[in-house]
Amino acid sequence: MKPTMISIVSKKNSGKTTLLEKLIPELKNRGYRIGTIKHDTHGFSIDHEGKDTYRHKAAGAETVVISCPWLISVIKDVDQEKSLDQLSENYLQDMDLILTEGYKLGGKPQIEVYRSTAHDSPLHVKGGKNTLVAMVSDINVDMGVPCFDINDIRGLADFIEKTFIKKS
Repeated sequence: MKPTMISIVSKKNSGKTTLLEKLIPELKNRGYRIGTIKHDTHGFSIDHEGKDTYRHKAAGAETVVISCPWLISVIKDVDQEKSLDQLSENYLQDMDLILTEGYKLGGKPQIEVYRSTAHDSPLHVKGGKNTLVAMVSDINVDMGVPCFDINDIRGLADFIEKTFIKKS
């Protein structure tokens, strides 16, 4: 069975990562296996000059895997960005839930983080054609979906558990 996927979205600097840092341990404490996918439109590097894996890549390897008894990392050239479903199928099939950070256009159910101190308005619009399933905010926002206080991690986890998780 494919794991459920939910995208945590917002405008820039609204607290997506902070929310995930609190939500992941709450869901793990409930016995779920959680995977995450972070979207980065600017590119990134996890390898560093001088390291063996960097040297392998610089020598022309298209895929480099580094492994130890408790961790695996893959650095792989791709000719185009992979979809959320492709990433899930290739790397996260053993999870109960996949939380993405970003992927506003990914077509998955979305929980928006909105802080009134950071932005004038939410990303989504009430009644708009979107995949919004819940809001997390520092104020009560009526978007026609449940709205959780930014500090109500337990309530948000309850909502996710009841609505989305299919424990394998």
